[in-house]
Amino acid sequence: MSPQDGEHRIMSFYFRLSALTVLPVLIAAFSISCATKSEGAKGANAPSQTIAIVPAARVARGSIASDLTLTGEFIPYQEIDVMAKEAGYIKSIRVDIGDRVHTGELLAELEIPEMQDEIAKSAAGAEAAEADIAAARGDLNRAKSAYDIADLSYKRILDVSKNEAGLIPQQEVDVARSKQLETSAQVAAAQSNLQRAQHKLAMAKAEQARWTTLQKYTVITAPFSGVITKRYANTGAMIQQGTSSTTQAMPVVRLSQNDLLRLILPVPESAVPGVRIGKTVDVTVNSLNRTFSGRVTRFANKIAMATRTMDAEVDVPNRDGILVPGMYAEVKLSLQQQKNTLTLPLDGIEGLGSPSTRAYVVDDSGRIHIVPVKTGLETDRRVQLLSGLKENQTVVVGRHTGLSEGEKVEARIAGYESASNQ
Repeated sequence: MSPQDGEHRIMSFYFRLSALTVLPVLIAAFSISCATKSEGAKGANAPSQTIAIVPAARVARGSIASDLTLTGEFIPYQEIDVMAKEAGYIKSIRVDIGDRVHTGELLAELEIPEMQDEIAKSAAGAEAAEADIAAARGDLNRAKSAYDIADLSYKRILDVSKNEAGLIPQQEVDVARSKQLETSAQVAAAQSNLQRAQHKLAMAKAEQARWTTLQKYTVITAPFSGVITKRYANTGAMIQQGTSSTTQAMPVVRLSQNDLLRLILPVPESAVPGVRIGKTVDVTVNSLNRTFSGRVTRFANKIAMATRTMDAEVDVPNRDGILVPGMYAEVKLSLQQQKNTLTLPLDGIEGLGSPSTRAYVVDDSGRIHIVPVKTGLETDRRVQLLSGLKENQTVVVGRHTGLSEGEKVEARIAGYESASNQ
């Protein structure tokens, strides 16, 4: 045997050995691959057993109220600029910004030099009128005395003339009659002079009273209790008469009543029927982080055309002075309230406000039933149920997309609902 034949035999032996080794491995790999494909096909054709987990809430019985939150700015209950009734110089001013004053308390005094002269003049006029009255009364008394004598003389002469004809000349009778008429006219004139003097006295006293009243205006007092929020004038300043709206008269001080404050709230047209005078409301001042009690005291009873709102006023007591005019506050108005009624979280209703309002109810077996419902009052969190659901029923909340009638789900009470029930 040649060397080449030996090499061919050796190579043929190794080839057969490799084929015997690799073939079982290939057969095993093919078997595993077929088994894997077969199992994958079986898994794809098998039905899914996954159950969706949905958040839910239970229909509960309780109270629900329709609230409206409005923002307003505190203003003084009343505020005025205190003016001077008469023109004059500030003789003294007793108050400054921030001072608290009471009704009738002295704020400032005016000095009007010519007023004293007018007061003295009116007093002298009254005295002169009284003297004129005294003189007129004396003249009247004298006139009456002269008339009495003249009347008596005339009556005597007339009697004698009638009883003793021709004894007394007719001329004497006529003279006596003339004297009687003259003295009667003097009495009438004296009475007229007395009345004139009395009228002059009344006018003089009225003028005197006028200047006395004007003198009182030199003392400026507080018309109501409050706080001085502004001071316009100082000692020696000339103050004009503040009786005409056309003049630019400078006030003395500004006075605000702050122990009771007002909040003017623009109530939307839709909420106007729910506003009632006397209703107590919560007034929250965020800058103070406090809530105060107020009361609706009045409203305009007219809707503004531009804003479609009605102004309502809330009075807030401020006896301790912690509230300051100009602060902002939030007021929660309770428009309607229902007690012991069925309620549900707002997101438990689908199509709220539409004709197809419905809820997704989960029964005891975990099946979904789509139920039409009728709702009532709404808040920012809950809604009143009028029909369609019963107490303690489980309802899906949140998104309802993908849920269908009869679908089996696992309902779990939502976290916010569990916290509200604790």
